[in-house]
Amino acid sequence: MIKKIQDILLKEASASSISKVELIQELWSGYGQLNRVYFDQTSLIIKLIQFPTIQDHPRGWNSDFSHIRKEKSYDVERNFYKFYNEAIENSYIPKYVISGEVDSQHYLILEDLLTKNFTPKVSITWEEVQLCLKWLANFHAKYLGVEPEHLWKIGTYWHLETRPDELAILDDLELKQAAPLIDQKLNSAKHQTLVHGDAKLANFLFNDHEVAAVDFQYVGGGVGIKDVAYFLSSIYDEDQLQHHESECLDYYFSELMKITQNQELEIEWRELYPYAWSDFYRFLKGWSPGHWKIHSYSELMKERVLKCL
Repeated sequence: MIKKIQDILLKEASASSISKVELIQELWSGYGQLNRVYFDQTSLIIKLIQFPTIQDHPRGWNSDFSHIRKEKSYDVERNFYKFYNEAIENSYIPKYVISGEVDSQHYLILEDLLTKNFTPKVSITWEEVQLCLKWLANFHAKYLGVEPEHLWKIGTYWHLETRPDELAILDDLELKQAAPLIDQKLNSAKHQTLVHGDAKLANFLFNDHEVAAVDFQYVGGGVGIKDVAYFLSSIYDEDQLQHHESECLDYYFSELMKITQNQELEIEWRELYPYAWSDFYRFLKGWSPGHWKIHSYSELMKERVLKCL
């Protein structure tokens, strides 16, 4: 870490020295690092972004288009934290500290959720599933009707317009032909909000009574049910999805209705659930044809949508 950025960290932490820098993870495709920086009395999170001269995508998806998408995603994340992030009951988000650029290296410094005892989990209980669904409901309610300025116009990392390469290689011709119609159905919905855009289990952290979310690179406009579908895809296999779909959707909408009291919204987004699932499924089948989420439940969602188009 270059000295200028170390000095910025010391200033923001009101500290005289850095005691340790801990690598949390490498950023996708070699775009930098996510680090925890320890001081005497506290710690901060810093995302260091260095755009590579040679791209190294884990699945080989390297192109100028892909690079532009990733580059914009870091700008979007910074903009969300800087301009949109507000305290939301039951939807904790780390506080923004500062961001900038030094010698072609971009940085984003955030509150360290570990200081509030938030930690990640690889599997969760039903009570923790409820916490995540409540987080999403409160987030979607907060930003209902908000225009996504300086964010993605359409959120999620699999949005059709940003994934032409994956669509081109998709060999499911029915889904390929339906993709623009599915996209239009979702984007033309009356009730739009901000979606997290990557609401998988790995982006939720838990303490004894609350859940927080991180990684807002693909936050933007959309219907909230997109986040719900993607979250469920990250925690359940095909059999579990069949078993838990109804109770998860019922719980999410019960929390959403407590805040919005808008039955028209619930009716619309419930109808769009299979469309949201199929929208992600379209991306997944082109991006990684052998992925474990390509299963009978995803096919069922696709068939429901195709019958309605």
